[in-house]
Amino acid sequence: MKAPPSPMVARPVMCHRWSWITFIHWRCPPSLLQSMLPPGLAVETFDGSAWVGLTPFLMQEVRAPALPAVPWLSSFPETNVRTYVQDRRGRSGIWFLSLDAARLPAVLAARAGYRLPYFLSKMAVRITGDQVAYACERRWPGPRGSRCDAEVRLGPDLEETQRDELTHFLTARYRLFTVVSGRLATAEVAHPEWPLREAELLRLDQDLLRAAGLPAPTGDPLLHASTGVPVRVGRWHRLDGR
Repeated sequence: MKAPPSPMVARPVMCHRWSWITFIHWRCPPSLLQSMLPPGLAVETFDGSAWVGLTPFLMQEVRAPALPAVPWLSSFPETNVRTYVQDRRGRSGIWFLSLDAARLPAVLAARAGYRLPYFLSKMAVRITGDQVAYACERRWPGPRGSRCDAEVRLGPDLEETQRDELTHFLTARYRLFTVVSGRLATAEVAHPEWPLREAELLRLDQDLLRAAGLPAPTGDPLLHASTGVPVRVGRWHRLDGR
């Protein structure tokens, strides 16, 4: 089963790579998530369930188009708490409940320019053979000390027959939503289809979901992992709300 096609972003405002990412997902009641969304967005469900994702990864090669990446500034860990939504035109995308990053300039720029809920955290990503360890401890603006420590073992590549509709629903996302100056806004994100692998969760100690206003997850999460893809982000467009 093929993933939905990635959009064309002819004039990106940002280029980077999402590397060593793990998608950790739990089911969540749609009504709970709907209460956390702005007007104009609706929770998108799969088989009647909404989903919350915890996605730790390594952001690399961050740069503006036609400019080189600055070594220290262009590579840092990030961990997102997210859910899946549709706008009034039926377009699917991601709504971020929180984004933790390890570079203060990136946090300040995203909070001021796009009103994304970024937080400055002490973070690390360590790759040892087929195991990836993530560490995140929030510093600012709070709640200080919120954390996500995880360790994952990567398995074999997912065969095409294993890439079912739910896998694409959770990972093939090419649009972001936010609220800028009180109005809903969106941006397209272009990248190749994820080269997904099986993943085993060896350890997870996190309270980022609780810090985002969600209850502690129940049941075993669904995991996917990838070594990464290059990404092009388009400019934000405000929506007219109709």
